[in-house]
Amino acid sequence: MADYLPTYYTLHDNEGQPGIVGNLIAQETKELLELNHRILDVLEQFFVERATWGLTYWENICGIQVDETKPWDQRRSVIKSKLRGAGTVTLAVIKDVADSFENGEIRVEEIFSEYKVVITFIGTRGKPPNEPDMRQVLREIIPAHLELEFRYTYLTWDELDAADLTWDELEAMNMTWERLEVWKPKLTKREEGRDAT
Repeated sequence: MADYLPTYYTLHDNEGQPGIVGNLIAQETKELLELNHRILDVLEQFFVERATWGLTYWENICGIQVDETKPWDQRRSVIKSKLRGAGTVTLAVIKDVADSFENGEIRVEEIFSEYKVVITFIGTRGKPPNEPDMRQVLREIIPAHLELEFRYTYLTWDELDAADLTWDELEAMNMTWERLEVWKPKLTKREEGRDAT
């Protein structure tokens, strides 16, 4: 800003301290930077992926009950699923809505003979933290005559055997049962060689 002022405005006095004009410019600069920051922050609220305090407005628009105790990523997932869930409900739409939640890879299948839609969590083991939200949103879009079933993946004995761990090594990992059942072992050297061929 100082570059645009006429030369007869001095920014500093004879002792090098900011003068009246210097102080004014410093304060105006601070206020303009703050204004610019706030404008950019408001702009961020127009995008679900980047919204923070604006998530409440998105939830109101989508008819979602506001719960500010939930983490932002879970609230965003519910909003995105509502936005994606409009129109004719097909397996692709159900998968798209389910994918909007942060759960990793999922598989969606319809079992016609049992009037059932099954969601299997493949990428994330165990129950995802926002599974109740996902269940509620999917229940709203899936026709009422179809049952909704969630299936979860856990550590299998075959995977644990293939990890080639001794009991001492397993115990040294110091895992609770809850952590162990969702653990994904790394490939053993034997399996890595098998995958390479």
